Amino acid sequence: MSASAATPAGAPQPRRARRGRRKLATQTGWNLVGIAVIVVMVFPVYWMISTAFKSDGEITSGSWFPLQPTLQHFRSAMAGADHPYFWNSVANSLIVVCVTVALSMVIAFFAAVALAKFRFTGRKVFIVLMIGIQMLPQAGLIIPLYLVLRQYGQTGTLTGVIITYMTFVLPFSVWTLRGFIIGIPRDLEEAAMVDGSSRVGAFVRILLPLVAPGLVATSVFAFITSWNEFIFANVLLNDNSKQTVTVWLSYFTGTARHTDWGALMAASTLTAIPVVIFFVLVQRKIAFGLTAGAVKG
Repeated sequence: MSASAATPAGAPQPRRARRGRRKLATQTGWNLVGIAVIVVMVFPVYWMISTAFKSDGEITSGSWFPLQPTLQHFRSAMAGADHPYFWNSVANSLIVVCVTVALSMVIAFFAAVALAKFRFTGRKVFIVLMIGIQMLPQAGLIIPLYLVLRQYGQTGTLTGVIITYMTFVLPFSVWTLRGFIIGIPRDLEEAAMVDGSSRVGAFVRILLPLVAPGLVATSVFAFITSWNEFIFANVLLNDNSKQTVTVWLSYFTGTARHTDWGALMAASTLTAIPVVIFFVLVQRKIAFGLTAGAVKG
């Protein structure tokens, strides 16, 4: 009797153990998939940076590691006679990107507040138009924008590039910030006004701080998109002294036999540094769940 009674009590143990092993195997499998995805994404960046430090012989031999690291390619990229205007290009890109991001965030924020908080005629049509603009290929806008900018004398100027960049950065920024603002409970603003705050005061003290993570996240997108853009800058800027850093980078490419791969990888690494710095500076501001302590308990 004791042996038969022990069997039912012990029977669930193997089943639980099998379920635990299956769960562990599934989790391990997904972890391996995640690691593989990360490796695929990171490997091109590693190859670019490592090639920038390799000697010409190591680049030709296809070495995986820079066994004899050198900074010659960076010096050639920044001060080489074949590819001048590096610092001018960096300054031009910083001016274009910073102005584009600043103007886009200000305009997009007020437009998103209007779309999220107010009801007015044409509101839905405006939202649909924003989505439709994002669906248009950028290459299809080059000729119309060029003709308009040429009519007002803005081709070949950084101002024309800024206006062009805002045509595709601004709609996405408005759409993204609208989603953040809709997610903020209206009760917070109403509670502030009940406590004696004006609508403007509630806007500044309640809405603006809570949407700050959305502003930061959207500004990161706007910065990366504007910094990496090449087609419009290449078409609009003909003067080498006014070119952006992506246009400057394109001059490193040539035929397969004449491309200086070391200088190209060094220049690509230098081009990516400002984006990394910007993300490091703002990533601490990307904090979610700020509304958790906004209401008094």
